[in-house]
Amino acid sequence: MSKKRIGVGIIGAGFNARFHIKSWVSVRDADILGIYDKNAETAAEAAALVHNLQVGEAKVFNSITEMVANPDIDALWICSPNFTRIEVMEEITNAILTGKGHLIGVCCEKPLGRNVAEAGKMLELVQKAKLLDGYLENQLFSPAIIRGKEIIWARGARFAGRPYLARAAEEHSGPHKPWFWEGELQGGGVLNDMMCHSVEVARFLLTEPGKPRNSITPISVSAHTECLKWQRPEYAEILAKNSNRKIDYTNRPAEDYARAVVEYKDETGQKLIVETTTSWAFVGAGLRLSMELLGPEYSMTVNTLDSDLKLFLSRNIKPNEGEDLVEKQNAESGLMPVVSNEENTYGYDLENRHMIKSFIAGNRPGENFSDGFNVTQLLMTAYMSAEQSKTIPFPHPDLETFIPQVALGKWNPGKMNH
Repeated sequence: MSKKRIGVGIIGAGFNARFHIKSWVSVRDADILGIYDKNAETAAEAAALVHNLQVGEAKVFNSITEMVANPDIDALWICSPNFTRIEVMEEITNAILTGKGHLIGVCCEKPLGRNVAEAGKMLELVQKAKLLDGYLENQLFSPAIIRGKEIIWARGARFAGRPYLARAAEEHSGPHKPWFWEGELQGGGVLNDMMCHSVEVARFLLTEPGKPRNSITPISVSAHTECLKWQRPEYAEILAKNSNRKIDYTNRPAEDYARAVVEYKDETGQKLIVETTTSWAFVGAGLRLSMELLGPEYSMTVNTLDSDLKLFLSRNIKPNEGEDLVEKQNAESGLMPVVSNEENTYGYDLENRHMIKSFIAGNRPGENFSDGFNVTQLLMTAYMSAEQSKTIPFPHPDLETFIPQVALGKWNPGKMNH
C-alpha cells in the first residue's frame, strides 16, 4: 500500500499518550485521527488536545475494532497499560483477519510484554496479522543520544577503538498511576517499568552504526533489586491512601531500586559491559536520565537535568504543585532546571517521525517488536539473577516460562530481612 500521508489512532489516552500527542507538532506526513480509551472522559480530553495542537481531527472511538474498521486509520499506537497489551493486540489481529479493516502497521509502547511469554505472543500476533511493527523506545531517538553516538563512533572509535562500557540510569520519585505500583498488574516494579529504557539505550550506544543488533551478543546478566523507600511505614501508608487501600507495600511491595550488569561480546569476542540503574526513590528536581559511553581515549555524558534553562523562585513565591518545569517535578521553588521541550529531549518526536516514515515507505521500523522481545528477555534474566543472587548466563533455558516473584505478589524483602 502506497500512501504519502497516513492517519493514526491512539489506544490508551493517559500520561504517556499525551507525550506522543504533544510530540506530533514535529511529526510529518501523519495526522492523529482516532482515540480509544476505556475511560470516555480521558479519551475526550486527549482528542481535545489533538485538536488544540492542530495535529489531526481526532475522533473518539467506542472500540479498537471500530478504529481498525475506519478507512482513514492506517496505523495504531498502543499506549494502554501493560496488563492490556495482549487483549489489545488480539483485538487488532482479530479485526484484521476477519476482514473488518486494514492497517499498515502498529506501534507498541514499552515494555512489549510483562514477561517473555507475553512479549513473544505480541510478536506472534503482529506477524500473524502481517503488519509492520514498531517498538516505542523513545530514548534511542533522543537528539543527544543520536548525536553523541554519531560523534563518538566517527571521531573516537575510529581512531582509538570501539567503546567498551555504556551506563544508563533513569530515576524519579515514583509513577503517576496506582497500577504502576502493583507488581501483578505492571509485571514488576521499577526494573520492568524503567530498566527497559536503560538496557536498550546502553545496548544501542555500544552497537556500531550501521550494524545489526546481533553484532553484539549478550552473554550474562547480574542484577540486584530492593525496596529502599516505599516499604517504609510512612511511605507505604501514602501509597495505600492514594489508592483507596489497594496498594499494600507492607505485604506486597514491588522493587523501587534495581541495578543490572549485562555482559556482551562483539564480533571479535571482545567483552563489552552495560551498567544500568533505575529508581523510584530519587528525590531531586524531577525525572533524571543519565547516560555515559566510554572507550579507550574518549567518553560522552548525557544528563537531562543539566538543562540549558534554569529558574530561581524565592520562598516568597508559593505556586501550586505541578509538572510545568520537568516531568515528575518535586519542587516549585529554589533553583530549578527546566526541560523546555520534553517531547524532543526524551526522543518522542524523532521516534514518531521514524515510525511514520517507515510505515509510509512500507519498511519495518529500525526499532521493532523483535527488539522489544529481546529487551524483555534481558529484563526477565535480571529478575532471575536478583532472585537467585547470582549471575545468570544468557539466554537461560527457563526464560519462556519465568514469571518474577514480584509479579506473582510473592516478593517481600521486608519480611525476608526480619
